[in-house]
Amino acid sequence: MADISRSFPNILITGTPGVGKSLLSRILCRKTGLTCIEVSDFAIEKGCLLEYDEVYECPILDEEKLLDEMEDLIYQGGMIVDYHGCDFFPHNWFDIVFVLRTDNTILYDRLKERGYTGRKLDDNIQCEIFQIILEQARTTFEGEIIHELASNNINQITDNVNRICRWIDQWKLDNQEE
Repeated sequence: MADISRSFPNILITGTPGVGKSLLSRILCRKTGLTCIEVSDFAIEKGCLLEYDEVYECPILDEEKLLDEMEDLIYQGGMIVDYHGCDFFPHNWFDIVFVLRTDNTILYDRLKERGYTGRKLDDNIQCEIFQIILEQARTTFEGEIIHELASNNINQITDNVNRICRWIDQWKLDNQEE
């Protein structure tokens, strides 16, 4: 973000459904005191939904209304935003973007456990295979703020939490007012 007058950074945690975004975000919020915006829940709470998609069995996001609802929170700073898409967010909202990636076999099992079937299951696996979310991040945000993280098991999640906490500490040092 161009003019930093915030005490804490804004972080985007993104990736295909089932890669561990919500778990990572919850742990980070507990460890850092930052606030998590789980976009799907936030959109329901704020009425930022359009019609229901019967094929994917989920509501369709009203992106413009969502961005309007999130804007003041983002400008305050200290937000961890958790969502499976990223190409509609303004490029200057986040100080860093973490794209979680998971081995397709592991992801398949996770999505099956969630009850994903048919086209919804196949399309999400294809999304991961073809790195769709990573490519969205690369076309939306500056390359130096995008970081790809493996998220196959609890050890990698722990490593990711520790890495992000170190990054937050460094951000605070780099951005403290003198």
